[in-house]
Amino acid sequence: MKKALMILMICSLCILAGTTVYSPAYAQGRSITIKGSDTLVILGQRWAEIYMKRNPDMKIQVTGGGSGVGIAALINGTTDIAEASRPMKDAEKNQLQQKRGVPAFELPVALDGLAVYVHDKNPIQELSLEQLKRIYTGAAKSWKDVGGRDERIILYGRENSSGTYAYFKEHVLEDADYYPTTQTLPGTAAVINAVAKDARGIGYGGIAYLKGVKAIKVKKDDKTPAVEPTLENVQKNIYPISRFLFWYLAGQPKDQIKKLTDWVVSPEGQAVVNDVGYYPLSPDTLAKLGKR
Repeated sequence: MKKALMILMICSLCILAGTTVYSPAYAQGRSITIKGSDTLVILGQRWAEIYMKRNPDMKIQVTGGGSGVGIAALINGTTDIAEASRPMKDAEKNQLQQKRGVPAFELPVALDGLAVYVHDKNPIQELSLEQLKRIYTGAAKSWKDVGGRDERIILYGRENSSGTYAYFKEHVLEDADYYPTTQTLPGTAAVINAVAKDARGIGYGGIAYLKGVKAIKVKKDDKTPAVEPTLENVQKNIYPISRFLFWYLAGQPKDQIKKLTDWVVSPEGQAVVNDVGYYPLSPDTLAKLGKR
């Protein structure tokens, strides 16, 4: 009875102090929470499924919501790992340092060719970054404006809590605003579904979701060739909108979390990346991670 009362008092003090109170399962190293990127959620879930089979005493919970949601949860101490399809912002790192008292630990876990989707019947085969910017800012409203049919372009994109939304805005729109008619959807799967049903539609998202639509070639500018989002092109950074996918932690990984992160970047963990449809980290990147 006294022991139970003591534990209750300690937990109450921790809550009042704003400190995250982990479950007894976590204290014994058997429970890990992962939250964030909808782009990464299918990969995170597959990793968790396989890892828990290898380690039956472990429990790993993976949920989406968007990169921003995952990072906010990491800052607030309500998740152990944040999945993000964009780099963590300096302001977010500062908030984590101030609130949790430790620096952000960044771990690249996979590569992605951010694909641009059109309907299978759309004759467009390639677009430049400038054309994509014109399309998503409303400067080009008809497919005829970019070499296609004389039909209105219907825009599909992600919600603003998405890392994919932020990455596309920064690297393709050059921080210009999306055109107001862009239909924002809560996940890449929803974007794919919309484009697959709309012959005039265009969308963007992770390469792993590519099914039932066409991923067009993208060229950096009019002087360079259009490139497909293939493994080789993404690993060599030839595809213009290649990106890392990340896990973020509060401080250096330890104990069971370190075992998980080490496994994710191991040959077995990276084979899962390939199976899901994203691209494994290049040998150079893995070598650099091994030296940290």
